[in-house]
Amino acid sequence: MVLGLSLFLAAGCKTLTGETAGHSLDDAGITATVKTRLAGGNHPGTLTHIGVKTVENTVYLSGLVPNVDDKNRAEVVARGVDGVKNVVNNIEIKP
Repeated sequence: MVLGLSLFLAAGCKTLTGETAGHSLDDAGITATVKTRLAGGNHPGTLTHIGVKTVENTVYLSGLVPNVDDKNRAEVVARGVDGVKNVVNNIEIKP
């Protein structure tokens, strides 16, 4: 019973980022999945240096890639992850 009450209270508490504990765990899972899929694509190494952050089911991509195809591919990968509501693609193309 104490465990159930603790879980109930924790679900409603907000973290320092303003997210609930459950939502923060969802975001962490989405980030991990996006990173794993970026690293495991058809072009290993190309997309592994992309920064991924998830806030309230919105994935933020950042970093540098050699071409627009890699930028677009990273966004497609992120959009394909369950739970993702939106993707903000801030990836830049190397000059």
